[in-house]
Amino acid sequence: MAESAKLEEDSLHGRVALITGAGKRLGRAVALRLAQEGADVVVHYSSSADEAGEVVAEIEKRGRRSVALRADVRNVTKIRELFQQVSHQFGRLDILVNNAANFLPGRVDDTTERIWDDSLDTNLKAVFFCAQAAAPLLKASRGVIVNFGDLGGMLAWPGYISHCVSKAGVIMLTKCLAKALAPEVRVNAIAPGTISMPGDAPELEAEYIRRAPLRRSGTPEDVCDAVMFLVRSEFVTGQTLILDGGRTI
Repeated sequence: MAESAKLEEDSLHGRVALITGAGKRLGRAVALRLAQEGADVVVHYSSSADEAGEVVAEIEKRGRRSVALRADVRNVTKIRELFQQVSHQFGRLDILVNNAANFLPGRVDDTTERIWDDSLDTNLKAVFFCAQAAAPLLKASRGVIVNFGDLGGMLAWPGYISHCVSKAGVIMLTKCLAKALAPEVRVNAIAPGTISMPGDAPELEAEYIRRAPLRRSGTPEDVCDAVMFLVRSEFVTGQTLILDGGRTI
């Protein structure tokens, strides 16, 4: 009986999660993992309609409710409309995963205003305004936010200046939101290093393996495990969990 009660407690059954950028790559993996753990899942996408539809179909096969909702997260009005749709269709929100991001190159001499704005709007501005729009729903459910940073927010990459600045902003924003939304809402972040995905360049993975003490790159499962840890860890807020195989030590 005790084991059965613990399993029921750990299940996310009855919870609703929204993952931004959930049609592809890590967003897709996290969406499917949350569904596997029992949550109903809102699959946000911007341009990947077909892929988002496939994720919804996979979630429904797991017996969970799911819907794909499109929004340009660089646009505050569209963000607010997105969360209004979530409230209308599901009546609640328990988990927000801010995953949508870009990775734009740009050095001191060739970063344009457009590159700068696209980096900051997608990677940082969207995270804040999604959190702002989600806050009333999350406070009602005593929910949780997990933001995606990456090592670029901690290490200086001269070829990706605006990206590094945007991800460093996510780390500080996570702390600010954690204080501002406490005690009802917990806010944490993850900072993945190199995560191996199908189609990635093998030479980049080999270089990462050489640098990391654990001598391997990360997997989508590693990322999903970290997200689930932060979703369930009720005494953790304002933290950034680094997933880098030890590279930054």
